[in-house]
Amino acid sequence: MEAVEADPKPVKKARLKRGVYLLPGVFTVGSLVCGYFAILATLHGVTEMLTQGPYQDASRLFFDNAGKALGWGVLLDGLDGRIARLTNSTSDFGREFDSLADVITFGVAPAFLAFAWGVLPAEGVIVPILRNHLLTLGWVVTFAFLICGAARLGRFNIMSIAATADKHHFVGLPIPAAAGVIAAVVHCRKDAVHDWNYSVMWLGVVAVLAFLMVSTVRYPSFKAIDFRRRRSFTTVILIGLAIYLTWSYSEYALLVIAVTYAMSGPTTRLISKFRPRPPAPTEVPAA
Repeated sequence: MEAVEADPKPVKKARLKRGVYLLPGVFTVGSLVCGYFAILATLHGVTEMLTQGPYQDASRLFFDNAGKALGWGVLLDGLDGRIARLTNSTSDFGREFDSLADVITFGVAPAFLAFAWGVLPAEGVIVPILRNHLLTLGWVVTFAFLICGAARLGRFNIMSIAATADKHHFVGLPIPAAAGVIAAVVHCRKDAVHDWNYSVMWLGVVAVLAFLMVSTVRYPSFKAIDFRRRRSFTTVILIGLAIYLTWSYSEYALLVIAVTYAMSGPTTRLISKFRPRPPAPTEVPAA
């Protein structure tokens, strides 16, 4: 008689864990709310601009609110990871949820804001022969910002779970920092761009941010900073002064901070290329 094969053992399906860590999840949701509010504020700004004319100042308040919302989103995004590590509440779900929220808050919202604030107003005053070209260029560059940001998040998720992950540096400009540059520029100027020459320059800035996100330029991550370690009184005073200046002169302070961090990576790489390297040690011949 032929031997009857025994049925293989049933494969146990992995059960989905119920519940998520509350504290870091709340900050992630808060960042997502900021992105959604920034999209709504940008839409209101476009509506006011189209109904009252391109040179009216009614839309500047809505564009400014969109930039502020993105700034608060950057702050909440930085806090959720820090709190998750301090409370030992990191999880795979939290990492994926944070990335999906970042695509909306720091990808879709700033790309929409960059187009509506820096391209669409100039479209109404440019000569008809160049109007379609400006709109096409705006769509391409702002979409490139979005797709490069999504690719940057995907690469970050892969590298963050690697055993050799560098906790002191990011590879490529983080997407919150890139969105922070757009938000800081809009918050500082407020008035939409009505000159097509400035629109082209603005799209050049957005294109550079998109390239830096997918580049291999290294940026400081500040993850390894231990806030529980004792600091000197001078450090505390400088931090307090920086907070006061940011609160009182947010338009200029936030712009300086955002641009300085975005340019720190290329500047450091450029300096390292011109820095003289120590000579290689010479081998001493054996006797």
